[in-house]
This record gives sequence, C-alpha cells and structure tokens, in this order.
Amino acid sequence: MKLIKFILLIIFIDFFISCNTSSRKNMIVITERIQYDVPIKSPDPDFDWWVQNLEGPRREAFVKMIMEAAYSGKYRVYDYFNKPLTPEQVKNIGIRRVPFTFQRTSPPYDSYDTLIEQNLELRDITRVRFLEEWYMDERHFKMNKKIVGMGPVIEDFDENGNFRGYRLLFWIYMDEKYPIAN
Repeated sequence: MKLIKFILLIIFIDFFISCNTSSRKNMIVITERIQYDVPIKSPDPDFDWWVQNLEGPRREAFVKMIMEAAYSGKYRVYDYFNKPLTPEQVKNIGIRRVPFTFQRTSPPYDSYDTLIEQNLELRDITRVRFLEEWYMDERHFKMNKKIVGMGPVIEDFDENGNFRGYRLLFWIYMDEKYPIAN
C-alpha cells in the first residue's frame, strides 16, 4: 500500500513538473521593455465611471501607496533620467514655486513680487506609467506580463495654463536589473 502511494506521489510530482516546464517552454519573449501610461482618473465626466478611471477611494489608496513607498526609502526611486533620488528629493518633486506680481492696495500702489508655493496633491496624479516585460504562450495563446517599474504621472501646464503633456514624477523599480545602464 505504501509503495502504491509512493508511486502515485511520484507520478503526480512528475506530471506537475512537466506541466509547468512545458508551459515555460512555450513562453516566448514579446518584449523585454514596454512603457505606457494608464489613466486612473477619467478626463471626461460624461464617461461611465469605470472608463479610464479607478473608483475614487481606490484611486486615492493606490496613489497614496505609491507615494508612501517612494517617501519611505525602502524602494529604489529614480528620476526620469534614471538618476537615484533620496526620499527627501522625492518629497520635493511635487513642490512648485510660482512667481506672482501684485499691486499694493494703498498708495503709492507700487508692484511687488512674491513666490507662492504649490504642493502636489494626490488628486493631481491622473495616470500611472508602467514599464513591463511581456511574454506569450504560443501553444495556449496566453499572455503574461511582468511589471518591472512604475511611476505616478501628472498633467503638465506652462506658466499661462496651457496643457503641455504628461510628466512622470519618478520611477520605482521592482526588478534588480533596472534601471539599465546606458
């Protein structure tokens, strides 16, 4: 009886290993690096709530998790050009100092300049940029993706309020081979 159980166990293990090995053999690399933005806050209030959007509390929790991970110093954080950032540098990324000129309300009504500091708000992060590796199992026509990095993205405006595009705040890499040296 023990011998039969042992043989069945060996057959089961062999079957399990062969299934996993065969699926690994069928995986081909589609790309080792692909980068794209995923909108997490809908640009159009007329869209259904789930189109290009994460539900408000989930979006806030997700963005907060990314920011706290970057602030903590536990993870490797890099700027757009893949230069390492300290937690203090990451905290300063969202601070913007905007110069304004005002006119005094009492005589002689001269002008004066001042700087107004604007801090990054979690709601300002409208996208998340992903860096991934893609694999495909030709035999079963299944796709696997491995996230190797991600970063929060904000809308970028010039001093006149004109939209310039999207700006990555920083990268957090989850794979030791990143960033790749140039």
